[in-house]
Amino acid sequence: MVEVKIINKGKHQLPAYSTEHSAGMDLRADLSESVILKPLERALISTGLYIELPDGHEAQIRPRSGLAAKHGISVLNTPGTIDADYRGEIKVILINFSTKPFEIIDGERVCQMVISEYTKVTLTEVEILEESVRGDGGFGHTGRH
Repeated sequence: MVEVKIINKGKHQLPAYSTEHSAGMDLRADLSESVILKPLERALISTGLYIELPDGHEAQIRPRSGLAAKHGISVLNTPGTIDADYRGEIKVILINFSTKPFEIIDGERVCQMVISEYTKVTLTEVEILEESVRGDGGFGHTGRH
């Protein structure tokens, strides 16, 4: 288990895992008044949360499947990345992909946060890459299944 320090300046409980095997924790909107997202409109939504991640970790901000499936609401820069050295408030860029306005109310679960470990790499510039079975086959190369 990795410890993540958190400050909650909002009025809602701390994020928590919903089930034993949940990968993400739901974050809630911390709003003084509701926000109406019109079709194709985006808004920056406050959470009131500040975190300190250990070195080698990031927090990924991801959409909630229920909001996406039922209302067309998603996180615009999916996944959003919070770096270990960021100390500002976690804010979420939501977008309405539906044809109807959607009201975001205070306390609404607006996204998931997944903490991930990552590996830093060293880039080595070369002239030729090793051959592979796939080669340079790109988008749609493996066919439609």
